[in-house]
Amino acid sequence: MSSDVYPPQEDSELLLEVALREVKPEDEVLEVGVGSGYVSEKLKDMCKFLLATDISPYAVKEAKKKGIEVIRTDLVSGIRKRFTLILFNPPYLELSDEEKQGDWLEKALDGGRHGIEVMVRFLDEVRDVLADDGRIILIISSLNVPHIFEEIKKRGFDFEIVAERPLFFEKLFALRITSSQDR
Repeated sequence: MSSDVYPPQEDSELLLEVALREVKPEDEVLEVGVGSGYVSEKLKDMCKFLLATDISPYAVKEAKKKGIEVIRTDLVSGIRKRFTLILFNPPYLELSDEEKQGDWLEKALDGGRHGIEVMVRFLDEVRDVLADDGRIILIISSLNVPHIFEEIKKRGFDFEIVAERPLFFEKLFALRITSSQDR
């Protein structure tokens, strides 16, 4: 695997664990930020349709090697289809200037201020591709709390924590997000 592609880590494993519980045979699935293809590869035969996106040309190449239908784009830009299940393990760290390398791997790690800037852009765009009764599984870090909870609510979404994984200096959470209008 290319060193420019985010390798599967604890956050990838958490997303896969929750996605395996969540996916239904009739789901049309979108994985945003497919990275190595670790999650999509295991889900692609468990649902009706699966599409993945990534901004990195290296990640797109890696995912294609695994037989995943993937589009190189920023988040969901240019996608005109609606999905019943959307998965996203976003960059959720706030990198210091000293940590920034300006490479493709940085795009997979740096979430901007409070680690939530990429997530906020995703939340602003995701309604365009989310089916009316769709669900989103979003991985976040305790480092993003409470900021990300406020942003989710501000955009009219409901969420619940469906899984968590303690790590050395933080805790990872898997959120199931739905549109408030679905009730």
